[in-house]
Amino acid sequence: MSSKVPSFAERLQTAAKAKQVQMEKIRATASANAAQSAERQAARVEAEKVRQERLAARKIANRLEAQQREAERAAEKARQERAAAEEKARKEAERIAKAEADAAREKAQKAARDAKYNARKARQK
Repeated sequence: MSSKVPSFAERLQTAAKAKQVQMEKIRATASANAAQSAERQAARVEAEKVRQERLAARKIANRLEAQQREAERAAEKARQERAAAEEKARKEAERIAKAEADAAREKAQKAARDAKYNARKARQK
């Protein structure tokens, strides 16, 4: 058996080599992790890009829906205003026709009263 006891310098050299091996191992895993990290970062960037595109498309769709709803509201409002104007014109025409009919009736009644009055006056003479 060998009873060789390592010297202080040998122990330092062995420790330095062990540290060097550990550092190489860490660097290797770090570079592998860096590559994976870059891939993950690229995937995150791509996912964010896709999310932003979906968000933009959704905003455009919402804006188009809002414009369509606004156009439908405007069309409905115009239709209601047109219907209200037509109803108002119809009522005004009815009012005018009724006023003319009332005036004609009153004129006929007055003519009948005048005729009765004149007939009575003619009999009294």
